[in-house]
Amino acid sequence: MKPVSALGALTLILLPTHLTSLIEAPFARVAVPEPLRFVRGTVAPNANLATALRALLSPAGVHDLVEASRPVYDLARLSIGHPFGLALGQDGLVAAFTYGIDELRTLKVTRRGSDLAAQVVTRSYDLRVETASARIRSSLFGAVSDAGEQDQLAVDLADIFAWDVDFNTELQKDDSFRVAVEKLYLDGRFSRYGRILSAELVRGSRTLRAVRFDGTATAGYFAPDGTPLRKAFLRSPLKFSRITSGFSTARLHPILHQVRAHLGVDFGAPEGTPVMASSDGVVTSAGWAGDYGNAIRLRHPGGVETLYGHLSRIGVHQGEHVKQGQPIGAVGMTGLATGPHLDYRMARNGAFVNPMRMVAPPASPIPAGERAAFATARDQALAQLEDSPRGSAQLAQGTARP
Repeated sequence: MKPVSALGALTLILLPTHLTSLIEAPFARVAVPEPLRFVRGTVAPNANLATALRALLSPAGVHDLVEASRPVYDLARLSIGHPFGLALGQDGLVAAFTYGIDELRTLKVTRRGSDLAAQVVTRSYDLRVETASARIRSSLFGAVSDAGEQDQLAVDLADIFAWDVDFNTELQKDDSFRVAVEKLYLDGRFSRYGRILSAELVRGSRTLRAVRFDGTATAGYFAPDGTPLRKAFLRSPLKFSRITSGFSTARLHPILHQVRAHLGVDFGAPEGTPVMASSDGVVTSAGWAGDYGNAIRLRHPGGVETLYGHLSRIGVHQGEHVKQGQPIGAVGMTGLATGPHLDYRMARNGAFVNPMRMVAPPASPIPAGERAAFATARDQALAQLEDSPRGSAQLAQGTARP
């Protein structure tokens, strides 16, 4: 028995865990005569079905496999790193073939007499609502890890509170979080996170809570009183970084060695870190801007403008409309800069203001006709959150299928 084809061996280490079971599991349900030769592997870069199987099947055999699959799946659409399995009979003909289309779908082809029959087998997630909590010792990522969770949960949690908390600078030791989140499982193994249903972030004496509500007219995260967490401006145009220089009317410039105003905030981050638009707007300029280096200026409603300087890359063009949170460029050190960072500035009616003190208005509230539905969803979500004590990790009870 040949365990892995040479064509796929080099890409096997790139195969996601949730797809590896697709190689062997389908064969366990395929009734084919013995003896068989099994070949398993993954799709290599620039490979098609003919090149992947040329050492195993004749062109006519590949053609038969493609034609048999065509009614349910086009085998011309192979994805790098996805698993395939081939079972050959003693006569050298295809006895069974499987291909992992995605996390939930597997193409299965089996021989029935002289013909090949194809079907797409679909699995379902096991959706479980679980809770986790932890105290913050150094960072949100570290706290999430302490709770036994993956980094993606930290990113999702930061996205929820991004309008109220700058996770780069405002978290302190002994702050804490609690979260009730959907987790999706396949074959008893964790696959990925679903929606965060409710969350709590404790910062010193301040407690922020969020609940997920998906109504017919509105959807998103809201405070328990129904106030939307989404606001006109993000607290920071970078997901995770640190402030290296604040807003000041008199700062010693690190290159010019002159005392001059620094009417913005510098966020230190590795070169290439994505920079996001802090609010919906229109690009008024995108290109070289003297001391700012590569820079982008956005115009927003209400007479507000934002500037993003020292970029290594610009991803938008003048006149383009952008959405809040949309990547527009990347951190760099162009212009007058001693290291990679973002110079972020905000002006209102032509005068620079401190973006960290900007009080942004919230988005539209929940419509009157959906407030009762919101109250029901809120109470259920907060009850799930209470299953997790503050500062420790614990699984909630109950499972459901989507």
